[in-house]
Amino acid sequence: MTPDIATQNPTRASQRHFGIPLLTMVGLAALVLPRVVLHDLQLIDGGFALANWPLALIPIAAWIFVTLRVRSPRPFLTVLTIGIMSGLLMAVTHQLLWDSAFEGALPVVGGSTLIPRFAAMVSGTVTGAAIGAISGLITRALASARRDAG
Repeated sequence: MTPDIATQNPTRASQRHFGIPLLTMVGLAALVLPRVVLHDLQLIDGGFALANWPLALIPIAAWIFVTLRVRSPRPFLTVLTIGIMSGLLMAVTHQLLWDSAFEGALPVVGGSTLIPRFAAMVSGTVTGAAIGAISGLITRALASARRDAG
């Protein structure tokens, strides 16, 4: 009799489902944090600053590389999940560094910072999910091309 997935070790269930252990997925998601921290502490500029490109693209390349390397059975879902995790980590980090990011000029709506903070949480999570979805489509296409070639 196969144990129910809820009673299994989450790392083993994650590895069987995604091809990657859960902690590895969290580690890959956390690769976005250096850029978030440096930006929120205003140590790098936003937009098209030279330092932003590698800090933004290297994590995504790592997600794709590792997912392809382990031959994930669900490459799209694997990278999408890592993207959502990264979005949640970005959102929490933005909250922790909120005061530093705005240098005392905190955004206020209706006399409160609650609405801008909530919007930032949603925005960070949605951004991570969108990046994960786009990267997941790329990963799935690369995995398909590799299967077709081999």
